[in-house]
Amino acid sequence: MDPFRRNIPLLAFAQAMMMSSTSFLITAGSLAGHLLAEDKALATAPLAAAFVSTMLNSVPAAWLMHHIGRKAGFLLATLIGASGALLAAGAILHGYFWGLVAGAALIGMHNAFGNYYRFAAADAVPQALKGRAVSWILAGGVAAAFVGPNLAHLGRDWIAAAPFAGGFLAVAGLYGCAALALSLLRLPPQAEDRPQVAEPVRPLRMIARQPAYRAALLCATLGYGVMSLVMTATPLAMSHHQHGLGDTALVIQWHVLAMFAPAFFTGRLIERLGLIPVLRLGALLELGCVLINLTGTGLWHFRLALILLGVGWNFLFIGGTTLLTRSYRPAEKARVQASNDFAVFTTVTLASLSAGALQQLYGWRTVNLGVLPLLLVALLTVEWYARRTRRG
Repeated sequence: MDPFRRNIPLLAFAQAMMMSSTSFLITAGSLAGHLLAEDKALATAPLAAAFVSTMLNSVPAAWLMHHIGRKAGFLLATLIGASGALLAAGAILHGYFWGLVAGAALIGMHNAFGNYYRFAAADAVPQALKGRAVSWILAGGVAAAFVGPNLAHLGRDWIAAAPFAGGFLAVAGLYGCAALALSLLRLPPQAEDRPQVAEPVRPLRMIARQPAYRAALLCATLGYGVMSLVMTATPLAMSHHQHGLGDTALVIQWHVLAMFAPAFFTGRLIERLGLIPVLRLGALLELGCVLINLTGTGLWHFRLALILLGVGWNFLFIGGTTLLTRSYRPAEKARVQASNDFAVFTTVTLASLSAGALQQLYGWRTVNLGVLPLLLVALLTVEWYARRTRRG
């Protein structure tokens, strides 16, 4: 069986398990933290620990998988994730807040490895199929819109005396399912850093001077950072404007669907239209989200804006990832992918952690005005890269 048919479904399933676990943590982590923390201001510490852990472990994860192989690294990550979920469940059972924070940090460490699923898929297929491969991996995230929030809701009272502990036990089971799928991976030699033809390894600073690298990094980083900031601030903004929890949950669910459902066709869209039009459309869609947010705060404003935000993120992130694969040689990929993900998830972490404070201090309108320059930079980057490409 060819790599696309065998590996892509397995990696997409592992992605689904990772994103479902993450969406559970986003839904339940702060609520569980609020129950356990003596100082309620620390309620979001589990989420913060997960984001920071993902950021700090992005480069070490790439380094380790460069030496032991991606399959071994992915399997190790599922063990780390399951350990974190079990630690979090045990901490809730014993009322130990910092144990919950430590468990969330281990889940974040797992995600640092899991974020390389898309690169494993891209590196296992020919150049013409890389966009489609990345798309199918991210399409696995569609499950996150349903599994994570419902697991938080249904699993809250599985253990009566320890709210959410049962849900974390179920999350450990999700990591176990991912491990079973990943054990069946058969990555080709070139995906395991054993290129058949030796090529000189260029310094990272030389690779970073390429237009493809710069455009890929900026599009993915700015697209993801803006999405994270606006998405994280949305529930607070909706609450401030008197929208109920049910409406907020529905808006976020539609947003998550919009993030991942287009991945079923984004790869083919890249093949037909080209990378530049897809990246340009992604930036314009995120820009449209901001403009809608600036026109009003009705329910339909939030719903439509978050849908545009999700689709825009999809095009920028998949497009950026696909473009990045054109900037490096096989022997260079570990360092290049690590530098990209470190930049992306550092930005995501800062955006997520600052969203609440920005919304609280300055309000929804200022949050949206603040991201406008970032989207203009992303759009100008696409146009700059298009011009450089035309010049050859």
